[in-house]
Amino acid sequence: MSRPLLFLDVDGPLNPYAAVPESCPDGYVTARGRHATGGRPGILGRSTRAREVWLNPGHGRALSALGYEICWATAWMGDANRWIGPVLGLPELPFVDFGEALLTERPDGVHWKTAPLLAYAAGRPFAWVDDEQGDADHRHVAGAHRGAALLHHVDPRIGLREDDFTALKAFAASLD
Repeated sequence: MSRPLLFLDVDGPLNPYAAVPESCPDGYVTARGRHATGGRPGILGRSTRAREVWLNPGHGRALSALGYEICWATAWMGDANRWIGPVLGLPELPFVDFGEALLTERPDGVHWKTAPLLAYAAGRPFAWVDDEQGDADHRHVAGAHRGAALLHHVDPRIGLREDDFTALKAFAASLD
């Protein structure tokens, strides 16, 4: 059996953007990158802008050791390979091209990433690490995805922590 997918968001899990403003968390470095922004209407437009993010260089090793096939699941899309991956020590990774989903708000409350992630997974087991999934996403994935799935929420005030890595490792081990 192939390794499960790990859909990895940047802002929230890797970049704890909601931490105490202007106070880089311990163990993190400040990195600057540019990406074509997208997102929910009214929040982010379609433009290229520079951003500062806080990243923990140790997260790359920890993520790589989990046994997943890692895939960017972020509005950064391919730009994550240029600006985020190198800081974490990650190789170039595939990414989900969210295309027009970046601008689509669903009336049923399902996150704009959910349908593209399910299409990308195509029935493969996956874990989705993000700070924005909700109950509607859990219900949608349970009803629309035939493989095992873990929607793992990360608090954007603190980013990925040891207990998050433990949960991801346990999910991957449960698939064996």
